[in-house]
Amino acid sequence: MTSKGVPLHQRLGEEMLRRIESGEWPEGEAVPSEAQLCQEFGTSRGPVRQALAMLRRDGNLVGGQGKPPVARRAAPSQSFATLISFTQWAKSIGREPGQLTVEVARRRAGPEAAGRLDIEEGDPVVELIRLRLLDGVPTMVERSTFVHDVGRYLFDFDPDSGSIYEALCRADVDLHHARHTIDAITAEEQDAELLRVEPGAPLLRVRRLTSSAAGVPLESADDRFLPTMANFTIENTTEGRAVIGRYRTDEESHLA
Repeated sequence: MTSKGVPLHQRLGEEMLRRIESGEWPEGEAVPSEAQLCQEFGTSRGPVRQALAMLRRDGNLVGGQGKPPVARRAAPSQSFATLISFTQWAKSIGREPGQLTVEVARRRAGPEAAGRLDIEEGDPVVELIRLRLLDGVPTMVERSTFVHDVGRYLFDFDPDSGSIYEALCRADVDLHHARHTIDAITAEEQDAELLRVEPGAPLLRVRRLTSSAAGVPLESADDRFLPTMANFTIENTTEGRAVIGRYRTDEESHLA
């Protein structure tokens, strides 16, 4: 821990985080006391306390107020600042992405899919269901409905081999922007079986409408995450007007 220009408390925090993520400090067990850490690192309490505060802020330590802090492996966070695939996100945080395809099928659009994709009911669409993994651990059930002109490319691609978004971009599909709606739901029977949880267990749902640069809807998706495996961040600036929304039912909006 001799990196020049990096504050001592930050270096201490990085080393402590490494110990938590590697399991050297097991999740659910108390970490060494401030006195023990000061002795080990040969420093005063100030930098140690700052490092511990960093870990608490990021969710890697819980407890306190007279009780020893306990190690916790915080769920990796996915930002909505850019439109990236699950595969790209997993690799960006140093995790190994994986996938198990449940179904790829050509069907006729029902009323809900037709409304969201701005097509006629009965038009052909391609539906996909996959289980997504982080380091081999079930993380998310992915359900996507593509307009046929986009989804047809999936029949020439092995969905178990990697990122569908990357494959579609190689086929010059214009996946330009997306609108996300996040809410909490309970696991249905198929979700529970794939994610290895009990039916009714809490899940984080991200509904996504992906469009071309011209605003033409291309994909309607419903991704269901285990809350212990992922969370989401949204960054705002003061340079633009905030978007003010309200809760809406599916009947009120085709962009949910």
